[in-house]
Amino acid sequence: MAPPQRIVITGFMGAGKTTVAVALARLADCRHVDLDALITAREGRTPQQLIDEEGEAAFRNVETRHLGYVLADARARVIALGGGAWTLERNRRIIKEHDCLTVWLDAPFMLCWERITLDREEVRPNARDLDRAVALYGERREAYALAALRVHVTPESSAEEIAAEILLTAKA
Repeated sequence: MAPPQRIVITGFMGAGKTTVAVALARLADCRHVDLDALITAREGRTPQQLIDEEGEAAFRNVETRHLGYVLADARARVIALGGGAWTLERNRRIIKEHDCLTVWLDAPFMLCWERITLDREEVRPNARDLDRAVALYGERREAYALAALRVHVTPESSAEEIAAEILLTAKA
């Protein structure tokens, strides 16, 4: 059964947003969208390529535009944001206008870093070196804390357990 309210998942790179969104959509028998994957499909370039070729500000404009498209289409019940999308006030406003439950996957930095560095197929433009990633993690936490629900992620947490916790809260 689909959640009564759409769910938007935020958190740092490597926190598990996409994996949890897939598990949550499977558990709730509904449709999910990964915003970065949607951008890649529609723009023909990955977020990394857009940032490298046009700059981060241009990418953030593309990201906001596609977030608006996703939210206008009520079929997507679970939405995984890119790591920086939630940090922009304009995106938080759009999400609030669509009455979504916002969930912060709060994973420790070293868990995120381990996942980032394990996935060598996906180069993350804002995590090309440890110092930059640590700084960004610290900068973004304040914005992530604005989400309605905070879910602590540990190395032992499975996507299915996290999804069940989110779904339980969404139905409450």
